[in-house]
Amino acid sequence: MNWLTDRNRRIGIGFVFLWFVIGGAGHFAFTEAFASIVPPYVPWPRFWVLFTGVCEVVGACALLIGPQMRSIAGIALVVLTICVTPANVEMLVHAERYPMVGAPLLCARLAFQPILIWIIWSSTRTQRD
Repeated sequence: MNWLTDRNRRIGIGFVFLWFVIGGAGHFAFTEAFASIVPPYVPWPRFWVLFTGVCEVVGACALLIGPQMRSIAGIALVVLTICVTPANVEMLVHAERYPMVGAPLLCARLAFQPILIWIIWSSTRTQRD
């Protein structure tokens, strides 16, 4: 049985949309907190937080435009998710700085990255992909 029915695809797209539109908005609401988890080797952390926030919101909205744009947005959101993974690793490595989140949740978030990538990829592919 193919799990990727139209209903499941719509659920996946909805999940991805909410994940990135909420997460992207967070980049603007909590810019300094997000900047604090950017690895020290990345210059201009505030710029990158705002830039990735824009990318998340634009990518999320692009999911709603149509199948071709959804496919392009899916690829872009997969790449973006991979690109921000070092910030998630940085946060886990320095979990003591984030006691309000806690190491178990930080581990879970990092473990969720490949699942998120799979959800993005599988729900944004066109039927013929």
